Amino acid sequence: MDNTLSISIVGGGIGGLAVATALAQRGMQVCVFEQAAQIAEVGAGLQVSPNGLRVLRALGLEEKLSKRSSQGQAVSLRRAESDYEVARLDLNKLPSDQRYHFVHRADLISILHNAAHEAGVTIKLDRSVTSIEPGRPAKLNFLDGTSAQSDLVIDAGGLHSVLRGTLNTAAEPFFTGQVAWRALVPNVDNRQHDVQVHMADGRHIVSYPLRGGELVNLVAVQERAEWREEGWSQRDDPDNLRAIFKDASASVQSMLSRVEEVNLWGLFRHPVADNWHAAGCALLGDAAHPTLPFLAQGANMALEDAWALCMCLKREPDLNAALSKYETMRQPRVRKVIEAANNNAWRYHLPRGPIRLAAHIGLGLGSRIAPGLMLKQFDWLYGYDITTAFD
Repeated sequence: MDNTLSISIVGGGIGGLAVATALAQRGMQVCVFEQAAQIAEVGAGLQVSPNGLRVLRALGLEEKLSKRSSQGQAVSLRRAESDYEVARLDLNKLPSDQRYHFVHRADLISILHNAAHEAGVTIKLDRSVTSIEPGRPAKLNFLDGTSAQSDLVIDAGGLHSVLRGTLNTAAEPFFTGQVAWRALVPNVDNRQHDVQVHMADGRHIVSYPLRGGELVNLVAVQERAEWREEGWSQRDDPDNLRAIFKDASASVQSMLSRVEEVNLWGLFRHPVADNWHAAGCALLGDAAHPTLPFLAQGANMALEDAWALCMCLKREPDLNAALSKYETMRQPRVRKVIEAANNNAWRYHLPRGPIRLAAHIGLGLGSRIAPGLMLKQFDWLYGYDITTAFD
């Protein structure tokens, strides 16, 4: 691809900053338009799995991530009411190049922001894009009435993508019958390297340490008929969360007793966009394929997208051919990941009884007798290396 092409990226989140950095590191002219007044993701925790870590490694950011994250060593599946450990997955048994990290979203954004700046990316803040018009050049229209043109516009604006609806027939998301809470609490129990999943009838809690063990990130999910709006920035009363798990074990109660602020949102399922590109423009990350949080792959898929789009643009001289290759390459992968996430929550929500007992016995035996085989089921996910797909 001609390095003189102008490239605009909408959204200064993980996917937008990652693709900006990758492109700029390869000599391309890149400008990021971010609607916020500053690059400062508040958020909470996220998990960088081995497939996403490979992209950060290729960008030269693995060491910086390691310094600002906790490396995961185990996944512990537990009964919420008793804290009994049903099964334990030893992440140290993954191949040596497959490390797993827990990181505060704001810390990962900071790492990517600094990398983009060092690579020469121009970042324009307080620039809200209201529409994108495909073409050569493509046109960006801003809330203040101004506009800009670029040879390529990449929309990494997430769920609120302005381009997705232009390229695709409108499809309403549907409520999954689940809501989620997110909170950060002090790590008084000295949690260091494990993910704990406390499972109960129709609900579960995932917890893991952040920032060198200073904090614990909590994500709780409950099945319910009453829906809430999408978007995790809505506040809720911590007592509502505590009431949902009032019959849980002392360790769960202790975690929840430390919650001072909590966000609640409804979980909605969105279809993967059928069309990811048009003349001079493309979708990336959640703008193309929002996912439920039951496989911890939202950020990792955005990182994979970023590398794939960069390499397609670098190696294919024709812009439209590059965008077509990117879409063709990524669609099957993200559809498989999203389907796996969609099918995952029920495993944590089994009611007490013979079905749950049998399932838990099976998990326990598998993790103790054949731990390698338990981990092998994730080879298709964690073993995938987008950075060698173009070799």
